[in-house]
Amino acid sequence: MTAADRRLLLVHAHPDDESIGNGATMARYAAEGAQVTLVTCTLGEGGEVIPPELAELAADRTDSLGEYRIGELTAAMRELGVADLRFLGGPGRYRDSGMMGVPDNDRPDCFWQADVAEAAGHLVEVIREVRPQVLVTYDEHGGYGHPDHIQAHRVAMRAHQLAADPDWRPELGPAWRITKVYWTRVPRSVLLAGLEQAAARFPLVAAEQDVPGVVPDELVDAALDGARYAGHKAAAMRAHATQITVDGGFFALSNDRWQPLLADEYYQLVHGPAGSARPERDLFAGVEVR
Repeated sequence: MTAADRRLLLVHAHPDDESIGNGATMARYAAEGAQVTLVTCTLGEGGEVIPPELAELAADRTDSLGEYRIGELTAAMRELGVADLRFLGGPGRYRDSGMMGVPDNDRPDCFWQADVAEAAGHLVEVIREVRPQVLVTYDEHGGYGHPDHIQAHRVAMRAHQLAADPDWRPELGPAWRITKVYWTRVPRSVLLAGLEQAAARFPLVAAEQDVPGVVPDELVDAALDGARYAGHKAAAMRAHATQITVDGGFFALSNDRWQPLLADEYYQLVHGPAGSARPERDLFAGVEVR
């Protein structure tokens, strides 16, 4: 399989999730000539705004953060070399649901309240057009329990199933079966070492439960060396300035708790053939050209 034959689809909940979790991976495959497609499920309207000069964007003020974050995401994708950026069902189709247990969870237009089959249909259309061999998304817990992350998992996994069924909505295009599905992970040993380094520099550091996708090391099936793309990942994260502060090899969200900016990125294989080596060093290991 040549690089140009490779097609990678990533499904994320909000703008910035992709850069934090998969920025180096996206930059690597884009640089190698693979087709990289990002589908973002909401505009992240409920995010807390870090820069004081942009505070008026917040949901309880002008409620214009979502539109602003489209620009941030576009800038981040330029840093990663990714040209194919889409929003599930179109920009603003599904609203940010907020953290679990807040009133925004009950809004009829929020992603958490979306019908999974209907939302999956929007993604099936993308899958049948792009025909990716590899899909990356979150685990069933959404990495850390955010409603939109959980829903993104449900929608992505349902769309993976439905896209391969030739009898399901054939008007969306010919059926396509994705070969491999990965969930984004962080090995616990890697995170704890990074948090220890962060604690030596910053007064507050993130807790393990604040970081999406942390698992015991033995659950990691793929480990991608992102050293060459660390600068691209950091630049993409800086582009999400309303949500992220970057300082060297560390970053903080609006809670001001620092954590390591990981250049290497990790995955658990949940569907499809494993490569000959473990951990895999290439998400396309074992994929035949189609």
